[in-house]
Amino acid sequence: MVETAIKKELPSCPVETTLTLISDKWKVLILRDLMPGTKRFGELKKSIGHVSQKVLTAQLRQMEESGLLIRKVYAEVPPRVEYTLTELGYSLKPVLDAMWNWGEEYKAQQTTEQNKTIRN
Repeated sequence: MVETAIKKELPSCPVETTLTLISDKWKVLILRDLMPGTKRFGELKKSIGHVSQKVLTAQLRQMEESGLLIRKVYAEVPPRVEYTLTELGYSLKPVLDAMWNWGEEYKAQQTTEQNKTIRN
């Protein structure tokens, strides 16, 4: 009963629900970088690029709360933290693949149009 009170009510539109979970640019890049497997915080920060530690931490916490990834802390000095996608997180692979394909097609189209403009 407490768990349902904590969870936010999701939008009725499935597209809006998906956007609620992955609407931030950093979340999509986190998903992309965790698809191949587990990564440590530093690896994620390096592979994502120009994201601050504060923002990355906040995004990872939100994704953990929504069930997209698991955070595992090892009792070591210095502490080691690893992030792994859950089954729910991995289920977003077709969405990311579709975004990848669309982006490739868009880039190809833009390159073709730029080449036409240069020739004319």
